[in-house]
Amino acid sequence: MSRFRKLSHTIWHCQYHIVWVPKYRYRVLTGAIKEACEASIHAICGFSSREVVELNVQPEHVHLIVMVPPKFAISTLMGRLKGQSSMRIFRQFRHLRKQVYWGNHFWSKGYCVDTVGLDADMIRKYVRYQEKKEQLMEQLQLID
Repeated sequence: MSRFRKLSHTIWHCQYHIVWVPKYRYRVLTGAIKEACEASIHAICGFSSREVVELNVQPEHVHLIVMVPPKFAISTLMGRLKGQSSMRIFRQFRHLRKQVYWGNHFWSKGYCVDTVGLDADMIRKYVRYQEKKEQLMEQLQLID
């Protein structure tokens, strides 16, 4: 089985490592809240055709590795993940909303995203090799 996925005109393998934190980095992602957060992330990603590769919910941050087709923006996915999971968590754990510091926001504003892929050195070597291969082919054509 290939690691690549297919769309009508695209072959792709786009994995992203995303990290985000609760507001004020409070250590609230434990026990039932952690389980609800994990369930929300899996449900939201599954509903929107994104594949969760790895998920690790720590007490004060979330690590997610997700496969996202190239036609979708990461910012859209993050808006949906943070918005919908926040609503689900507040609905399920009403005591969190009553604390002054939460307001209507469970998650901090930002997030960190990085691509997960082939090793950069491996890609550089591949590109160099392709250039050398093209030069060799050009030289062979000149000889003919």
